[in-house]
Amino acid sequence: MSRIIREARPEDITQIMNVVAAAKQIMRLSGNMHQWIDGYPSEDVIAHDMEMGGGFVVTDDDRVVGYFAFLPSPEPTYDYIEGDGWLDDTLPYHVVHRIASYPDVHHIFNDIMGFCFAHDPNIRIDTHRDNAIMRHNIVKHGFTYCGIIYLASGDERLAYQKLPLTP
Repeated sequence: MSRIIREARPEDITQIMNVVAAAKQIMRLSGNMHQWIDGYPSEDVIAHDMEMGGGFVVTDDDRVVGYFAFLPSPEPTYDYIEGDGWLDDTLPYHVVHRIASYPDVHHIFNDIMGFCFAHDPNIRIDTHRDNAIMRHNIVKHGFTYCGIIYLASGDERLAYQKLPLTP
């Protein structure tokens, strides 16, 4: 197995959407019925990630097995947060969105975080309250819960941040 993370390309869109469909199925089977509904994320959303230079695929032997968006700040929905607030609200950061993978492919979250932290030590991420799998992975990888943010639709998300260790 040769796992690689690379920028997504338009010709990957069909494989990406297959991965997204599999991720939605994992969500539903684990009781997360309210995230990624009504056609989200659509091909247009994924294409926009790519246009921004922030759409990435995870491949095993040239087969797309995962997808995520890794986008630089600012993230407009992070301007307002209820709760303790961001660990640091002055430094630039990257945000990770739309993590998706096939259920039989393991350690994707770990691989994605390794890639992201190699590019920016200040990462923010959010997820739906019902996404127990993602919440577990986020905390397992050392993120701190910061509060609740609201999407443009008004839906709430649990928000987390991880900063570099200070000496």
